[in-house]
Amino acid sequence: MSLIRILLADDHDLVRSGIRLILQSFADVEVVGDTRDGRSALTLIETLSPDIALLDISMPELNGIEAAARIRERFARTRVIMLSMHAGEEYVAQAFRAGAAGYLLKDATPLELEFALRVVARGEIYLSPSVSRPVVEKYLESADPAAGPLDAITHRQREILQLIAEGRSTKEIAARLEVSIKTVETHRASLMDRLGIHDIAGLVRLAIRAGIVQGDR
Repeated sequence: MSLIRILLADDHDLVRSGIRLILQSFADVEVVGDTRDGRSALTLIETLSPDIALLDISMPELNGIEAAARIRERFARTRVIMLSMHAGEEYVAQAFRAGAAGYLLKDATPLELEFALRVVARGEIYLSPSVSRPVVEKYLESADPAAGPLDAITHRQREILQLIAEGRSTKEIAARLEVSIKTVETHRASLMDRLGIHDIAGLVRLAIRAGIVQGDR
């Protein structure tokens, strides 16, 4: 079997270190890099071109679902496995819509992790057994692509929505994205207009409901 090159992204240092140690114990698996957020994961993927990106679904600055969508657009050879504590069908459906090739719950055993990596490396799809595959497939087939409120906004606006929900100021967002304050203000106004929400608290509530950020962050 050829070497499977892995990039790992998880914002919890102890969790990331533990997963890395497990990955390094697998034959024919190489961890080429690790990081704590989706934005830096994209930078590393561009440089390292891993076979698989193992992404935590909930990360600061750019969450796993948004990162997966950008990986699909920009780095087609890198397949994504989402790591998550959430078994709910909506989370799983969002991950696969974004282009993930696998969805692995964080209570999985090392044996399941290794199996998932090898399945996805073969070009197949992996879904944790405790997630109801028929329910998820039905959800994906029946859901109206335009039904979700976030489908009306761009990737950049989703990124700004996440940063707003994390409590970043307009100045901080502008510096983080390397754009002007005016550009951030324009995106925020357009975001509010498209979502029909006209206050920051409303944006934060929506971000939490949509799983863009966690309520305890």
